[in-house]
Amino acid sequence: MENTEPDLSHYFEVARSVKHCAVLTGAGVSAESGMPTFRGEGGLWKEFRSEELATPEAFARNPELVWEWYDYRRGILEGIEPNEGHRALATAEKAFDNFTLITQNVDGLHQSAGNSDVVELHGNIRRDRCNICDAYRSEGEGRHCRCGGPYRPDVVWFGESLSQDSIAKGFEAAGSADLFFSIGTSTQVYPAAQLPFIAKDAGAFVVEVNPEPTQLTSLVNLSLQGPSGYWMPRLIEPLLDTAPDAAGEDLI
Repeated sequence: MENTEPDLSHYFEVARSVKHCAVLTGAGVSAESGMPTFRGEGGLWKEFRSEELATPEAFARNPELVWEWYDYRRGILEGIEPNEGHRALATAEKAFDNFTLITQNVDGLHQSAGNSDVVELHGNIRRDRCNICDAYRSEGEGRHCRCGGPYRPDVVWFGESLSQDSIAKGFEAAGSADLFFSIGTSTQVYPAAQLPFIAKDAGAFVVEVNPEPTQLTSLVNLSLQGPSGYWMPRLIEPLLDTAPDAAGEDLI
């Protein structure tokens, strides 16, 4: 990270007057907490890659193996805590009158940090749902639903479509936001990658926070290279003085 701090005065001028702030987060935010991606170089579990396990075909062929992998991932998640970037976004929910958080992550760390309403584009690894009737698994239930169908992790697998409700909420938020953050995402996974471009085309002030440049970088109003745990507290905490419910309340 460069030693010279950017001039954020125009950002704060905009942020203090917005009616709707929307945020898109990607794997980079959770990686700062130590969450493995299970993809790319070294992304092997036993002799399998995630692309070989996170598919409807793999579950139909060997559900025990797929469940073993997800139980392994959930075990890792038990030892991972939200980082300063997550906590700043929980604060942002209180700092803006209208706030929408959209995530590509399945780890539930935004909720753990305190966000109450998260649009989860790819589901949530902490939940299970029936592969037949889509009913959610209750605590204490076995691996099969009352309808007889098998429960599976409530995540979007390779080859599956995103929830139409979730992506519709994401598109609506991007198109109506005055301020839009793209955080820790490479903007290469569609349709989520469209959201910051939709926001920009609709006239939003777009801020990108990412360790590396992306295809979005040259188009945004403010690009901050580095971890979200560094930048997001600096972008959100100064806004608390003008937050409608900040008086006398510790929001972090």
